[in-house]
Amino acid sequence: EVRLVESRGGLVQPGGSLSLSCAASGFRFSNYFMWWVRQAPGKGLEWVSRITPGGGTTYYADSVKGRFTISRDNAKNMLYLQLNSLKTEDTAMYYCAKSVGGSSWGDKGQGTQVTVSS
Repeated sequence: EVRLVESRGGLVQPGGSLSLSCAASGFRFSNYFMWWVRQAPGKGLEWVSRITPGGGTTYYADSVKGRFTISRDNAKNMLYLQLNSLKTEDTAMYYCAKSVGGSSWGDKGQGTQVTVSS
């Protein structure tokens, strides 16, 4: 059974930083692209970032490029997202997700709330 568990998010002021992590189990983590996706209030799911199985290549949505950094530790089955220079529009529920075919995501964790507000 695929299990993805995100760390606790939190409330941060605009311009601040936050680190998220995701513990994966139930599948061969090192074989899969992994994603971070988010859902803002009243909006649909939006991809934020994805990373290749080996971690050598990363991709970012234009809205977060230069501010967020995705990484992974395959030895620990862990996925990470470093969020810097946060904006109010980054407020959302953040999910880590396992890829389906490398071009989309399937199973997601339960999500963690990130709120950016002064």
